[in-house]
Amino acid sequence: MSTSTRFDTKIAVLLREDLEPWQRLNVTAFLVSGLGTQFPEVIGEAYEDADGERYLPMFRQPVLVFQSTKEVLKAAHARALSRAVPRAVFTGDLFATGHDEANRAAVRAVGTTDLDLVGLSVHGPRNTVDKILKGARMHP
Repeated sequence: MSTSTRFDTKIAVLLREDLEPWQRLNVTAFLVSGLGTQFPEVIGEAYEDADGERYLPMFRQPVLVFQSTKEVLKAAHARALSRAVPRAVFTGDLFATGHDEANRAAVRAVGTTDLDLVGLSVHGPRNTVDKILKGARMHP
């Protein structure tokens, strides 16, 4: 596949701009971690080096990372919900939890419009994802 390949879908992560660098990396990793389990077609083939060592497969298309204000992130979340695209959220509360069950409980405890969003990932048709991310800018 050449570097000029244009995919019909887009994988995007939107981060709140006030996160610390370690938080940005952590949130991004968490937000995309479930995508391949729900949409196996986004995962490519396993890798192998010249010595025959095998490595896990990864996404077959780029993951684009954006940043925005809290307000733009909240609006993007609302647009993602209204367009019913596959999505994941990461809330500020998750920085204080220590395991998966506690993470789910922290999200479950807050209503949709009151979530303290620090990150959102979406997957869908390019144009739809572009509309969801309106107002966000590429992460530097």
